[in-house]
Amino acid sequence: MSRTGEVLLDRSELRELARRLAAEISADHPDGVDLVGVLNGCLCFLPDLCRMLSVPCRVDFLALSAFGGATTRVRVVKDLDLDVSGASVVLVEDIVDTGLSARYVAGLLGARGAAQVEICTLLDRPQRRIVPVSLRYVGLEAPDDFLVGYGLDFAGRYRNLPALHRADVARLETDLGTLGPLFGLPGGREEGARPAARD
Repeated sequence: MSRTGEVLLDRSELRELARRLAAEISADHPDGVDLVGVLNGCLCFLPDLCRMLSVPCRVDFLALSAFGGATTRVRVVKDLDLDVSGASVVLVEDIVDTGLSARYVAGLLGARGAAQVEICTLLDRPQRRIVPVSLRYVGLEAPDDFLVGYGLDFAGRYRNLPALHRADVARLETDLGTLGPLFGLPGGREEGARPAARD
C-alpha cells in the first residue's frame, strides 16, 4: 500500500485534466451542453470543468444513496431541477469504480428524453468494474488505492483537500480526525464516522 498522504495529483495537474476534458466536451458540443453532476464527489471537479468550457452550458446535480442497505442498488435522494428532454447531457463523475451508479444515472437521463448522454469522469478504475459502462471523457485511469481530496472523501472528511491523495483505509479508520496534518489540514477527532460507499 502506498504511503498515506502521498499526493497522486496536485492542484495544477488536476486543473490541467479538467482543462483537457473541457476542451474535448466543448469540441463535441459546439451548440452547448447540460452538465449533470453526481453529488457529493463532483463538488470540486464539476465547477473547474464548467468554468473551462468554451460553449454554453446548464448545470444541475443529483444525489444517490444505497437502496435498502445494498451496495449494488441505488436510488435518487436529490433529483434534477432541469428538464433534460431533447438535451445533450454529459454526466460528470469524480470516479467510476463498479460502474453501477454511472450506468443507472445515464439510463435515468435517457429515460427522461435526453437526446444524448455521455459520461465524463475525472478518474476511472476499470479493475473494479462490475457492469459495463461507456466512458466518453476520462481524465486518468486511477490506481487501485483509496483516494481522498478534490471532492473524494473518507467518512465525509478530506473532500476539501486541493490535491488528490492516496490513503490507507485501515489507518484512517483507526485515526479518523487525527490525520489532518498528514494531508495539510489541522487535526481534530470525530468519533463513530464511517466511509461512504463509492460508485
